[in-house]
Amino acid sequence: MTSTSGGPVRRRPVGRQRRVLSAAVALMLAASLAASAPAAFADDLEDQQAALKAEAARVQQSLEFVDAKISKAAADLVIYRGQLPAAQQALLEAQGRVASAVKEVEALAARVDLAQQNKAKITQQLNADKQKIASTKKLIGQIATQAYKSGGVPSDLTLFFGSTSTGSLTDTMDLADQALRSQNSAMDKLTQQNATNVNSQARLQAVEAEIKDLKAKADAALIKEKAARDEAAAKKAKVDKLIADTTRLNNELEAAKPGIQKKLANVKARQDAVAAEIKERDRRLREAWLAEQRRIAAAAAAAAKAKGEQPPPYVPPVAGPPSAFGLRHPFPDSVPITSGFGWRATPPGTIDFYGTGGYMHTGIDFGAACGTPVYAAAAGTVFSAGWADDGGGNNVKISHGVVQGNSLTTIYYHNTSVVVSSGQQVSQGQLIAYSGTTGNSTGCHSHFETWLNGEAVDPMRLL
Repeated sequence: MTSTSGGPVRRRPVGRQRRVLSAAVALMLAASLAASAPAAFADDLEDQQAALKAEAARVQQSLEFVDAKISKAAADLVIYRGQLPAAQQALLEAQGRVASAVKEVEALAARVDLAQQNKAKITQQLNADKQKIASTKKLIGQIATQAYKSGGVPSDLTLFFGSTSTGSLTDTMDLADQALRSQNSAMDKLTQQNATNVNSQARLQAVEAEIKDLKAKADAALIKEKAARDEAAAKKAKVDKLIADTTRLNNELEAAKPGIQKKLANVKARQDAVAAEIKERDRRLREAWLAEQRRIAAAAAAAAKAKGEQPPPYVPPVAGPPSAFGLRHPFPDSVPITSGFGWRATPPGTIDFYGTGGYMHTGIDFGAACGTPVYAAAAGTVFSAGWADDGGGNNVKISHGVVQGNSLTTIYYHNTSVVVSSGQQVSQGQLIAYSGTTGNSTGCHSHFETWLNGEAVDPMRLL
């Protein structure tokens, strides 16, 4: 895990301290920037979550002077703010599904009602048709009965014509013919009514099947509506929680603001003092080395003069390559470098805590598990060991003296424990500490710095 401290020892120009201290003020604005452009995350949900976590980690790294609790709160705030738009969109979509489900239920209910009305009309028509069929059958039966009794032609023609008069045979035959035609007409009507009845029965069966199907769909739609409402309620609860958590974290950061500013000021003052101490120590070492070179040259000149030789003029030595120190990694090759040296830009879409678009990471971070042995990168003298209030927790600072005109200091931060003491001489590869997460750190790792001639440089130039 990489450091949120990024390395405790820093040098900044005049005015930088004020900008660093303003980081706490900028931090309070995190929750109020809901209108700012959100980071573009991948469409896949897992990729979105991974991108949010990476964004939160970058924010934690950017808070190198703030303690773990505050940096964790700021990182959580980034995650909550990042999750909120998607959660709100999911809620809108869930509410849309509820509305669609409600419309579907209402539409099915209307169709069921219409089908019931249609069923009632068909049933009413069937009843009317049955009555007509019964009446027609009764009439046909009466005609047949009378015809049977009268030998084929009814004698009482009043049955059909309501007449009691008697007439000629021709009139009687005409009346009989009319009676037969009436009987045939009644039979035709009966046939038509039976056909209509069969059709109505088929229509009734179809409508009843439709009602059954619609009711099943309506029941399913009701279940779907309930599920949609439950989903929307869960989505709303998530949105409400995100808003509550965001508000809570913002309030926590606001309440911690005075303490953050005080701590930033104290850490910055201590870091400046450490940087000045290293610079002054290295200056004295180089001056002593140059003095020794001049002494050696003077002794050589005196010896040459004693021999009657003309001594060469003194030429100050030119500094050699920094690689002459022959540094080795403080960890085995299996321990990866998780964060490099150099400028760290503020993550897009997040707060510029320092007001400069980023900050300088003056070391490299090794992803070492807590308790991993830490070894001296080169032989030297320990001039600081143990706890320090410069943000590095348990640290070891080693002066490697001057080699070919260059002075070098190495620093090892965030250790669980230190096994050397100030003033002790160490050899290259000697065990000096065990890595950890002390000081301004949110996870097990080791922060390693190299100071060449009093200035922080990229360790990879020397390793």
